[in-house]
Amino acid sequence: MKNNQYIEFYTEVRDTIAQRSCPVMNAHREEALRIFSEHGFPSKKVERYKYTDVAQDFAPDYGIQLSPIATERTEFCRSVKEADIDLAPYYNNIADNGDAVVALNTMLAVDALLIHVPRNTRAKHPIQINNVLKGKQDTMTNRRVLIVAEEHAEVKLLFCDHAADDQQFLTTQVMEVYAGPDSSIEIYGLEETHQRNTLVANTYIRQADRSQVRHNLITLHNGKTRQTTHLTLAGEGAECWANGAVIADKDQHVDNNTLIDHKAPNCTSNEMYKYVLDGKATGAFAGRILVREGAQKTASKETNANLCATRTARMYTQPMLEIYADDVKCSHGATIGRLNEEEQFYMRSRGITLEDARVLQMISFIAPVLENIPEDEREAVAAKFEEAVRSI
Repeated sequence: MKNNQYIEFYTEVRDTIAQRSCPVMNAHREEALRIFSEHGFPSKKVERYKYTDVAQDFAPDYGIQLSPIATERTEFCRSVKEADIDLAPYYNNIADNGDAVVALNTMLAVDALLIHVPRNTRAKHPIQINNVLKGKQDTMTNRRVLIVAEEHAEVKLLFCDHAADDQQFLTTQVMEVYAGPDSSIEIYGLEETHQRNTLVANTYIRQADRSQVRHNLITLHNGKTRQTTHLTLAGEGAECWANGAVIADKDQHVDNNTLIDHKAPNCTSNEMYKYVLDGKATGAFAGRILVREGAQKTASKETNANLCATRTARMYTQPMLEIYADDVKCSHGATIGRLNEEEQFYMRSRGITLEDARVLQMISFIAPVLENIPEDEREAVAAKFEEAVRSI
């Protein structure tokens, strides 16, 4: 029934969506409908979704946003409808349409944000994209982002999610990222919404020879968040850094599912996700490193460290290595711990309050992830972390 309500809605509005959208997006809708109709939302019995009940999240009757995105055209950012390059080789080509949320997004997204950095071009300043959820009723929004950095291009991107109204919001987001040969892309996602917000986001990144990608996800305030991140190192000598930091309390839920796919030789990946959970918060991390046959000289490190500040917080962690090459250096590990009471006693004996001692412990724990943020942004993000920690 949950699937049918979206199929029926799309059938009713498909002409309106097509008129408001563009050919490159419309070309994929009917196939997405077929896939969604055939598979529907996954249950928690599906391995990749065992920590988040996606079908339940889509059950309420939301008003669905069908307006084009409101974006100011700049040197590098615009709507896909204003694209000055052929998007057929890029749009919906690396996203996993076998995933129900991706298929649903492909059906319903009216517009998409295009960030295009041409060959041998460097964006001089970081580009910030603010997604602000507003509405007078419970609303579902479907966002689409396409990032193309051509050969020797460089760009830094900051995506910020905020909620301006106290409504129940559901957001799907599909982001496809192409890093050309010798390009450099830095992506920072910052979520600061509220308890009634649900975000289901899927990010797919494909790297060419010697490209460098830094992908950082930071969740400070939310209701329920499910992030899927797939990085494919398809070109020799590619490097990636995949990092995440989570501060959650009350009954918040944050689930990160990652895949780093080493397809080419001489590639390097570094992954670090850290969670601080308070109250009755639930965290989940499933990280898979896949080294394919022929991907010799791979170097990969995966770390998931978690801090449960209360006995009622819950963390589920599943680091995985799958290796089919014999000349590699790969490691992975996960830890779940509590606040050190001896450290607290030491700080309190020197006049530090228990509250401040807890804050210092949490900030110290999360600090290694902050080190991956550029210096010009690090201080502001660190201040947001401290504010989030003090609020739990």
